[in-house]
Amino acid sequence: MNETACIVLAAGDGKRMRSDKPKVLMNVLFEPMLGWVLDSVEEINPDEICVVVGNGEEQVRAYLETRGRLCSVVRQTERKGTGHAVMQAENVLRNSKSVLVLCGDAPFIDAGTINAALKIHNEGHCGVTVIAAVPDDPFGYGRIVRDTNGDLLRIVEQKDADENQRSIGEINSGAYWFDSAALLEALPMLMNDNAAGEYYLTDAVSVIRKSGRRAAVCTAENKYIVLGANSRADLTVLNNYAREKIINELMLEGVEFPCTDGIIIGKNVEIGRDTVILPNTVIRGKCRIGCGCEIGPNSLLEDTTAGDGVILNNVQSYQSVVESGAHIGPFSQLRSGSHIGRNVKIGDFVEIKNSNIGEKTSAAHLTYIGDSDVGRGVNFGCGCVTANYDGIHKFRTKIGDDAFIGCNTNLIAPVEIGDNAATGAGSTITENVPSNALAVERAGTRIIDDWEMNKKRPRK
Repeated sequence: MNETACIVLAAGDGKRMRSDKPKVLMNVLFEPMLGWVLDSVEEINPDEICVVVGNGEEQVRAYLETRGRLCSVVRQTERKGTGHAVMQAENVLRNSKSVLVLCGDAPFIDAGTINAALKIHNEGHCGVTVIAAVPDDPFGYGRIVRDTNGDLLRIVEQKDADENQRSIGEINSGAYWFDSAALLEALPMLMNDNAAGEYYLTDAVSVIRKSGRRAAVCTAENKYIVLGANSRADLTVLNNYAREKIINELMLEGVEFPCTDGIIIGKNVEIGRDTVILPNTVIRGKCRIGCGCEIGPNSLLEDTTAGDGVILNNVQSYQSVVESGAHIGPFSQLRSGSHIGRNVKIGDFVEIKNSNIGEKTSAAHLTYIGDSDVGRGVNFGCGCVTANYDGIHKFRTKIGDDAFIGCNTNLIAPVEIGDNAATGAGSTITENVPSNALAVERAGTRIIDDWEMNKKRPRK
């Protein structure tokens, strides 16, 4: 018997989203709403997590597999309300003492609120504890009706509420702690004699109370836990709230935003103090940015780690590491697997892919470095290329410390350039170059007289 379990209701189609994805997989700051909910659930570490899915079962299962933690999945084949959805997870109820029920499309529920409700639930020996909130506008939400002792009497849905009940500001967030045995007894007694013809989980409150069990309320300090999305417009509201919340939290931690226009930062991003984030910058995934950096303008970072004092100006970086003191941009790209050493300088129109760049190396402009291991203090002239692909296989290039790669050099992998070696401008290097040597690989100059007169092209 598990002490605690969690059931996440994720069967909504989200037809108004006009998407091929189920509603819970719609993104808020690049993370599915379901992911936000599961992140909070995993913080409290229940013994079991069960997700109730609908028509998008395969897509939800595929997403859950990317998260690592194993969740059980049950399917609600017909949409008959929240009570009916929980019925599909009967086995979870039978195997746990207490169960948390959450909505998969309400992303801002937090672990602190969940734990506060569990404390009330356990200390009061409750049959059910409802997490409530007091939003600015309660329209559309079920109202919390309390008894004279302040306990929960019942929850009345908006469409079934009378005028007095609609005036109540405290609403049901759709999150509950239940005594599992009490809920198992209540579910078969739910009726669908309401305006929607559905089995409401909220009606279980009255049933549990009639059985003599206590029904309590935990009113959340965060009024935004009730926010959900049924349309793209709703989704934009969630994104705007989350974006502003994250930026404000980062400001409190010492991050500077001269202007927040166009700045979007994901929920899993960490940024050190005295770092400046400039407009039109997007930082998403598991990014870690050090102290005293300058990121932007017009930069996109995804799953990137940057040390202290890094400058990324008009840079796109994916699954890469940039060590302290590096200066990259403008108009540069770090593709997956790049590792940039300390105090490296990468200039405009430089692309680096799956390469290790040693400290104090410089590639000023118009260069492609792919599948390469580059030593420290190397200088790349303009227009250099490591040609890593022969059309079938990819090969690596190795460049030693303090090498000099002349302008417009093509290094045809697999090839090695030794320490302190150099290549002449315009060379195409196909053989290894020893340390301290100069490699020049050019064809001899051929002069064709009267070329301009013999050209077969129109003349002005």
